[in-house]
Amino acid sequence: MKVLLVGGGGREHALAWRIAGSPALTALWCAPGNPGIAAHAECVAIGAEDVPALVAFAQEKAVDLVVVGPEAPLTLGLADALRAAGIACFGPDAAAARLEGSKAFTKEVLDAAGAPTAGWARFDDPAAARDYVRAQGAPIVVKADGLAAGKGVVVAATVAEAEAAIADLMESRVHGEAGASVVIEECLIGEEASFFALCDGVRALPLAAAQDHKRVGDGDTGPNTGGMGAYSPPPAFTDALRDEVMARVVDPVLAEMARRGAPFRGVLFVGLMLTATGPRVIEFNVRFGDPECQALMMRLRGDLLPALAASAAGDLSGVSLEWSDEPSLVVVVAARGYPGAVEKGGRIGGLEAAAAVPGARVFHAGTARGPDGSVVAAGGRVLGIGAAAPDLRAAREAAYRAVDALDWPGGFCRRDIAHRAL
Repeated sequence: MKVLLVGGGGREHALAWRIAGSPALTALWCAPGNPGIAAHAECVAIGAEDVPALVAFAQEKAVDLVVVGPEAPLTLGLADALRAAGIACFGPDAAAARLEGSKAFTKEVLDAAGAPTAGWARFDDPAAARDYVRAQGAPIVVKADGLAAGKGVVVAATVAEAEAAIADLMESRVHGEAGASVVIEECLIGEEASFFALCDGVRALPLAAAQDHKRVGDGDTGPNTGGMGAYSPPPAFTDALRDEVMARVVDPVLAEMARRGAPFRGVLFVGLMLTATGPRVIEFNVRFGDPECQALMMRLRGDLLPALAASAAGDLSGVSLEWSDEPSLVVVVAARGYPGAVEKGGRIGGLEAAAAVPGARVFHAGTARGPDGSVVAAGGRVLGIGAAAPDLRAAREAAYRAVDALDWPGGFCRRDIAHRAL
């Protein structure tokens, strides 16, 4: 099977690593890829959002399956264009990708499916949004309705913080048109968890769960980011809870999407709050999480590629995947200044030493090749240092030993990944 993987981050590095190990694979390209992915795939200089060029490349190479990593190409209709050209695609059509592209759409689907979620309201007018916040009180959650790279959510502890978030999103447009409208939700209390299920439009195959760390600083302090680390499995996410989420969320949402004429094919990322009254949906994403994907891929046993192909073909019947009981953990090493402005171009040393730590694995996220061929920082989240071990504490110790083997003064990381479990 000839495969084109779309994307160039840590999630795509993890997917490339797993896909490259499949006996069914005959060729693997990645667009645009990164220096880490280049160890597993031939990287091609096509942007992840360049839909016409991606389709043309897939046709030229007679690609059998395109695996889309990030959300933006899906919301732009990459899967639609590929399927129209007769090329199988792992990932939802644009109509189904609205589950990530619009927070309000997601809430409407959840309500129609009878799935548990937070109370909410949508606003196009900042004055009306402020009035609502004053009436509801705090704590309260303010979300950009559109895509904001995981950063358009503010959990406001006070009314003043919520009003400031409304001003930033709707008036200053700190996340562009994503904040033209906002969704304001009740603040749920509990443990967060990320659960993933492969879908074929009708049925779903449960995968595994992880817990992400969104805040930039130790102790869950500072602004939200795209994710500073993750581990799998979260102790609170039991088999019984998995079955409950499948029955109360995933299956009814798939049925509702099919009823709307937008059947969902791909991986459904269910962001959950595990409250005292049961799991409630915070959000959906329409792709593997980053860095959750890295943690999941380290626990996966067996061949991922046939499952991705079966999802794309619309028939997961008979497909199964196995997961190691050993926990895994990934620490994101980001460029100083993240999630704000960062300095790019700094040389990253010690990568081989980090990879040599027993149980550890280095995932490239925001890296590039410098003029001298060295690996340099080229983004905000630059590396994901993962490890798997017989217990979570050992996995964390191995991951941080690998982090400490790096020679990159321009990087930083949280030092408390998995603190809630440990």
